[in-house]
Amino acid sequence: MKNDRNPLKAMGLMSAILAQLAGSVLIGVFGGRWLDQQWDSEPIFLIIGLFIGLTAGIYSMFVSIRHFFSGD
Repeated sequence: MKNDRNPLKAMGLMSAILAQLAGSVLIGVFGGRWLDQQWDSEPIFLIIGLFIGLTAGIYSMFVSIRHFFSGD
């Protein structure tokens, strides 16, 4: 097995993971807040949006890690 990973690739992976997690959580939170304002249902859609954003971020993190370690 070739060991051709360098620190810059690892830093790129960590940056991608951070951006995916932060972006999906922010989209979920702001989308939930917007739905709460539209339907006047204060915290419920915010919480649902947070959990959906976390789930999407964790899933995309696993996909990125799998792609990184597959060597493609």
